[in-house]
Amino acid sequence: MIRTMLRLRAHPGCEPAVGPAWEMIAGQLGALPGGLRHELLADALDPYGFVVVTEWVDDEALRAYRDGPVAARLADLLRPLTEPAGPSDYPPMREDGDGDGPVYVDVELTVPRDRLAEFHRGYPEVVRRMAAIPGYRREQLLRVPGSDTHHIFAEWDAAAPFLDWIADPAHASAQAGPIAPFLLDIRRRLFHVVPGGDDRRPHTTGREADVQRTTDVLVVGAGPTGLTAAVELARRGIDCRVIDKRATPAGQADKAIGVHCRTMEIWEEQGVVREAMDAGIWLTGNMVFVNGEQTHRMSWELPGLPYAHLGLPQYETERILTARLATLGVRPRLGAELVDFTQDADGVTATVRTADGATETVRATYLVGCDGAHSRVRDRLGLTFTGGLGRFPQLFMLVDVDVDWDMPDGHLLRFLHTTDGRMDGMLVCVPLRGAHRYRIATLAPPRFFARTGGQDAPPGFSEELGEPTLDDVQAALDRLAPPGTRATNLRWSSVFRISHGIVDRYRQGRVFVAGDAAHLHPPAGGQGMNTGIQDSWNLAWKLALAVRGQAAPGLLDSYEAERRPEGEEIVGRAVRMAGTEEVDRADLERQFLQEMSLLLSYAGSPLVGETVSDPAALGDAPRPGDRAPDVEGLRRRGVGHPLRLRDLTRGTRHTLLLYADATADAAELAGFADLCADARRQAGGELDAYLLLDPDVAEPRRAGPPVLRDGDRRFRAGYGLAGTGLYLIRPDGHVGFRGAPVDADALRKHLHLIFGGPR
Repeated sequence: MIRTMLRLRAHPGCEPAVGPAWEMIAGQLGALPGGLRHELLADALDPYGFVVVTEWVDDEALRAYRDGPVAARLADLLRPLTEPAGPSDYPPMREDGDGDGPVYVDVELTVPRDRLAEFHRGYPEVVRRMAAIPGYRREQLLRVPGSDTHHIFAEWDAAAPFLDWIADPAHASAQAGPIAPFLLDIRRRLFHVVPGGDDRRPHTTGREADVQRTTDVLVVGAGPTGLTAAVELARRGIDCRVIDKRATPAGQADKAIGVHCRTMEIWEEQGVVREAMDAGIWLTGNMVFVNGEQTHRMSWELPGLPYAHLGLPQYETERILTARLATLGVRPRLGAELVDFTQDADGVTATVRTADGATETVRATYLVGCDGAHSRVRDRLGLTFTGGLGRFPQLFMLVDVDVDWDMPDGHLLRFLHTTDGRMDGMLVCVPLRGAHRYRIATLAPPRFFARTGGQDAPPGFSEELGEPTLDDVQAALDRLAPPGTRATNLRWSSVFRISHGIVDRYRQGRVFVAGDAAHLHPPAGGQGMNTGIQDSWNLAWKLALAVRGQAAPGLLDSYEAERRPEGEEIVGRAVRMAGTEEVDRADLERQFLQEMSLLLSYAGSPLVGETVSDPAALGDAPRPGDRAPDVEGLRRRGVGHPLRLRDLTRGTRHTLLLYADATADAAELAGFADLCADARRQAGGELDAYLLLDPDVAEPRRAGPPVLRDGDRRFRAGYGLAGTGLYLIRPDGHVGFRGAPVDADALRKHLHLIFGGPR
């Protein structure tokens, strides 16, 4: 008997059609002489992954199939739906073999649908533990579409280490323990490589193999921060590689859950905001209770917000961003861990250990460390936390449960208990998608701290301390929540330790840190993931210009100059919020807007500027460094509906907005064409320009920048301009420069800060 396995990857959006295409040919496959089995399996962890499995009585039957019309028809059906197939990921194999080469183990098991979440919580931990077993290489989790049947398909160096491991009675608890209840009734098959069949494999089998790869930017970490950096680089045509030491994607809501309004604007720009809204729920307000009494309640559904506050588990965020990145031709490489790196005047050389234990050398122009709280990049750079890494003395637990109570939907709830003015109990409940489902954070029971033996527990999640129980959750609710509150259906739980701090620098040479690699803070306000996304949003467009050789010498320095002060402010605010009822109850609305990053400004950056004759005349207009607010009601000839300012600024380039009303000088209007041409030339084409005219102004006859009408004068009102003026909007949506009236020479000097000398 010979088995073949062919991996396929569907194009995004085509994955629902792969199954029907397979069914069209499956009957013909079953009728072929010598066929024993044919099956399409789905990758249980990758919605785009599939594996075609066939089994044949001998080589002759397999060759007849491969050379015959049925295989050709199957290829024709799958070709438009899937990526071009390279060499098979698995060689031909047989059960009745032997030898010293690699072996494959197929474990068939049943995972009932009502226990699927339980299985997916435990499986990543099993994969992590197995990586330390001598002889183990990798595995893939597959499932039979539409059924409860799953397959764990694992590769080992040889049969001996696998048989030694399976013969050890301790292995069930030591490695397979988290999914042991599902392994009571299994079918196991052992396959050997067909002699001569291994040459079709695209990877080497030696652990010492050293493959050299090159790229423009190596991104370490495939969380939201790293994925955002990669999406923004790929959108600009920059070659990048993304690696992550995790063997499988996250599958549970164990991290960030709140998506800020500003992040939603970023996702609109990236083209994923609809997917996020479809997968999440709106967080509509919050309530705070102290010693059982409600102290305040606030609605978050404020007028004028571009988007509301979204609740979305981080694993969904990663899924959505990973799918978007795939449309740009980049896929994170999981199970690939950064070992070390060096840098020189021309680039960075990184050593990467792959999932099969081999090593690769990656040569990149730049490296971005988005590898989280325990960052290898931060460690290898020797970065330190300013003032030391602060740690809360308490241990906390995080759980995912259903809660039965009479509380308003969509509200984040904080229950605090104080004694003599000192907080000694807290319970934070964030709604998740699903009836009565909440993420709850509260103090861990004392027994967990006792398990540390009096030693300092490490930051982050502590797997060695065990998992809190439903009784632990209920005890916290009994103490702090309204009487009669009941918790049920515990899906996931963990103990964690809160750390806080910010590194002394965000850049060293050609290497940068972002997200939790650069700053750690309490979860109060949900700042962590959103701040990391903002880091990458700020850095990526600058890196892209640098890779192309279009950046002024100091452009990359502005990343630290702009993001580190913001990081310091956020860390300090989150620490204060974590231990108090509220930071500023005098102005809750402003505090909310600040938490949502809508008030974020780089006003102190050396990369922003202005020439304004009368600043007072601009009123509350956005200043240099501020987020550029959207405006509606713009009119463009040939377009039958009003436009938004965001329709003009959307994209990967700078946007120059010139404005003129009826008092503008005609000669100055005529000169705008030359000004725009000069600006585009200085920016090397990385700039779009538009002329926004008051309704009473005649359009200039000379060809120049595209013209739009400020139909309802909303742009004039929002940006405070009269006569003539200009705003330069950066690719990250912040005001880089403003002038009133227009000063071409000042604009030219500002562009020099970004793009360098004349082109």
